[in-house]
Amino acid sequence: MLHVVDNPLIAVKLNYMRDERTNSKDFRTLLDEISSLMTLEVFKDLKAVPTGDKIKTPTNCEIDKLKLNYNIIVVPILRAGIGMSNGVINMLPTARIGHIGMYRDEKTLKPVEYFCKLPYVNDPLVLICDPMLATGGSACDAISLIKKRGYKNIRLLNLVGAPEGVKKVQEEHPDVHIYIASLDERLNEKGYILPGLGDAGDRIFGTL
Repeated sequence: MLHVVDNPLIAVKLNYMRDERTNSKDFRTLLDEISSLMTLEVFKDLKAVPTGDKIKTPTNCEIDKLKLNYNIIVVPILRAGIGMSNGVINMLPTARIGHIGMYRDEKTLKPVEYFCKLPYVNDPLVLICDPMLATGGSACDAISLIKKRGYKNIRLLNLVGAPEGVKKVQEEHPDVHIYIASLDERLNEKGYILPGLGDAGDRIFGTL
């Protein structure tokens, strides 16, 4: 259920993001590009099926109009998840968007929920986006919130993950597929991923 997206384009872009000298503008651009590339892997098992309508090509041929066989909901975990959801939506412009707001208590390292708004879609495939899978607390809580609303087909998209966070998600939600660009070494005593890339939210929004 863990998918490490092994792609040289992603590896080079992620390497640039790890550099402490990379500014917020370039960091956002790289994250957007990587998210779009990863979307191809996350949804490669979906199928394009006929809608029942037809389209006409410039050569006057009539062919079936296609759609994906799932309705997609993209759910970024605020605030850093927005940096990933933009790249996903670039590839899936018809997807619906929800938001889950959480922050990490700096003393307990546990997530605190403050917002949850999801669209209603019949039997959707839900993709949760968050650049960092560190302790796994926010991801597990977000998955639980979505399951409580009746949605069961859930995938998790992360840029960088720590073994501790991956293990926690796998133990609490073994039915959820995890897609990451890099499985890093470990967490430090403050709950940051090593080697990691720092606080993704701060680097995205320039709030260092």
